[in-house]
Amino acid sequence: MERKGVFAKMDIEPFDNFINSLRESLHKGLPGETVQRTMAPAARLKLMEHTIPDETTRMSAVLIPIFPHEGRAHIVFIKRQTYDGIHSAQVAFPGGKKEESDDNMLETALREAEEEVGIRPESVTILGTLTPLFIPISNYLVLPVIGILKERPTFYPNLQEVEYIIEMPICQLLQPNSRSVITQNLGGLPLSTPHFKAGEDMIWGATAMILAEFIELIQPSSCY
Repeated sequence: MERKGVFAKMDIEPFDNFINSLRESLHKGLPGETVQRTMAPAARLKLMEHTIPDETTRMSAVLIPIFPHEGRAHIVFIKRQTYDGIHSAQVAFPGGKKEESDDNMLETALREAEEEVGIRPESVTILGTLTPLFIPISNYLVLPVIGILKERPTFYPNLQEVEYIIEMPICQLLQPNSRSVITQNLGGLPLSTPHFKAGEDMIWGATAMILAEFIELIQPSSCY
């Protein structure tokens, strides 16, 4: 029993160090839109030049859940169900639009994460937020919220919205081969698309832009 306790302590300390390092980076300031744009599809950059948020823009928030698992800091994405919509079948963070019942955007992120994947709001400690990202094609302004969990949660995906859940070590996303560019055919037009690799899945669009800023905050020395 003593031996097991030692290993449990060794497992949690690197996670705490990782979170402390991330907290320090957040306090220094956000990388911002410049870094987000490095993962923007070419067509998206053109839209951003001519479209800005206005009074019709809808507010939304996503949760970036971080937790220790198998000795490493992990992050969670969802694969959306296929439906008749512009974000069909995409990989995303849990999240959605602000409801009138939400007091603020942090509450939106927590509520949506519970509805989509079963993460209990009381189990999440908010570490901070990233740069809000405007999505011209759907007219949403998205606030990314970083949430810390002390242990891996039991996930309960809402199968009406979520096809499956993707868990992966965060530091894996720092590897050079985690990023690539492909040409997709969307709406009959070729689209140059930077993306992150998540196993067999591709993280692109707004989620990749949010992820780019998040990864910029991670110190390689904190990876384990």
